[in-house]
Amino acid sequence: MIKMNTIPESVKAFVADTFENRGFWGLSLGDEWVICDSSQFEESDVLPLWSTEEGAKAHCVDDWSQYQASFIPLEDFFEFWLNDLNEDNVLIGCDWPVDGDAPELDAMELAKLYQA
Repeated sequence: MIKMNTIPESVKAFVADTFENRGFWGLSLGDEWVICDSSQFEESDVLPLWSTEEGAKAHCVDDWSQYQASFIPLEDFFEFWLNDLNEDNVLIGCDWPVDGDAPELDAMELAKLYQA
């Protein structure tokens, strides 16, 4: 996980964009959300999130072709998602590219960035 004093510029941009837009985008199929294996940490799961709808939609292919881009308001994230993600040790993948890896943060670490 990323240490607070070494936050990549891409994560800072993700936080700024999602704060301005008051939320982020994930992939859902009804009540089911895409959660996948971490590419950086063994035995960890990641909830990929994007700062734009277009970024999320670009991933609705192959195994995720049945999913759709769904908006998660920041208020809902803090009220309903944060504690569950933390308890389940699910990391957040910030603006996953179509090819390659994205920074993965602990949900509480991400939440602290919105208060900084």
